[in-house]
Amino acid sequence: MPAPGAAPAPLHLVDASLYVFRAWHSMPDEFRDAHGWPTNAVHGFARFLLELLERERPRHIAIAFDEALDSCFRNRLYPAYKANRDPAPAELRRQFAHCKALCAALGLTVLADHDYEADDLIGSALHRARPAGYRGIIVSADKDLSQMLGEHDEQWDFARGQRWGAAGVKARHGVHAHQIADYLALTGDAVDNIPGIGGVGAKTAAVLLAHFGSLDALLERVDEVAFLRLRGAAQVAARLREQREHALLWRQLTTIACDVPLPYEGPAATRAEADPEMLEALADTLRFGPMTRRRLCTAAGLDSGAGEAPSVQLPA
Repeated sequence: MPAPGAAPAPLHLVDASLYVFRAWHSMPDEFRDAHGWPTNAVHGFARFLLELLERERPRHIAIAFDEALDSCFRNRLYPAYKANRDPAPAELRRQFAHCKALCAALGLTVLADHDYEADDLIGSALHRARPAGYRGIIVSADKDLSQMLGEHDEQWDFARGQRWGAAGVKARHGVHAHQIADYLALTGDAVDNIPGIGGVGAKTAAVLLAHFGSLDALLERVDEVAFLRLRGAAQVAARLREQREHALLWRQLTTIACDVPLPYEGPAATRAEADPEMLEALADTLRFGPMTRRRLCTAAGLDSGAGEAPSVQLPA
């Protein structure tokens, strides 16, 4: 735990599913495991993970995966939530399991839950750690996660090499970090199949939240909307009155849960010792090449020293 008065210690929180999906779509379909199944997503994810570990050398890190594809608490609130997405094929589900196993073999805390999404797991981990003197580094490009940014926290779009804190959210999305959930409730989110309020786009939502501060204040003072210097202000006011309950439901869906049970003790997930046997078995099954094996060995802390042979050598 950071010493009292010390600078906040970094806690890296990785939105793993984003990078697994990105690898699945971008990596060539030529990698196969020992049983002939595709491994392009896990190879791409391993490259991302190794680069992150090599650059940051984090002591406190958790890797969050989405398992609540259709069993999330949000589906019970709104059955159409994410219903626009096709189920992941068996080839990809198998690779997700390999990615989780790879993280565990490297001594990294894996977060996954059938009732909560990766965003909720990341939000809950940060919520627990922050009072103990940690700051979050959220590795994700997902705008939903910007709502979690506090004074010392940072979001990192790893692929684009872009980082921003709470103060940088307004320049990116037109609203402050603490307004993101309200903003998405108004505009909707096509990716998650959340309709939003009819006729309210990004610019209108930003104007409304700049004036009223929050969705609650907006709905309480909805009669004032018609008098704003806003195109179609009267129609916007009418839709907000008609769709008030929908707006509140959409906000339930867009708000990250911060009270999810987590599988570790203490305020922050700490890197554990790697499992050499598990790592070797995965390297064999996934048919990693010599360079990836060496990098995994180093990332796992299995090297005996700089310039020396590793103390546990994964087979070539």
